[in-house]
Amino acid sequence: MRLHELQPAPGSRQEPKRKGRGIGSGLGKTAGKGHKGQKARSGGGVRPGFEGGQQPLARRMPKRGFRNPLKKEYSIVNLDRLEIFEAGAEITTETLLAAGVIRSFKDGVKILGTGELTKALTVKVNSVSRSAAEKIVAAGGKVEVI
Repeated sequence: MRLHELQPAPGSRQEPKRKGRGIGSGLGKTAGKGHKGQKARSGGGVRPGFEGGQQPLARRMPKRGFRNPLKKEYSIVNLDRLEIFEAGAEITTETLLAAGVIRSFKDGVKILGTGELTKALTVKVNSVSRSAAEKIVAAGGKVEVI
């Protein structure tokens, strides 16, 4: 099979309906919208979530709690994930991203103290837990909060 021989599977593609193109098309005049009413008008219809004047579900449900819009959301890295780096390496958000340890660094990176660290590393991230900082220093490394 060659590129010019490719074609969609039978029945997977359908010609679009040509609305408002004369009586012979079967979709002329009102173009499938019927006669009058809100949905027949240009720009007509209701917004998503509208329930015909009934109180919408989103407003009927009880509201609980509080979402802080200013809360910082960190990408979390456990200490044992830093074992992939060589001794003496400088670990920043960029090196963690390049090594595939994190996917994105949202509002920053936070190192947590789960696991053990056997190498001396210089860690430069946005936040470090107390236990992680103690373990990094105990292994002969340094911690810098940026």
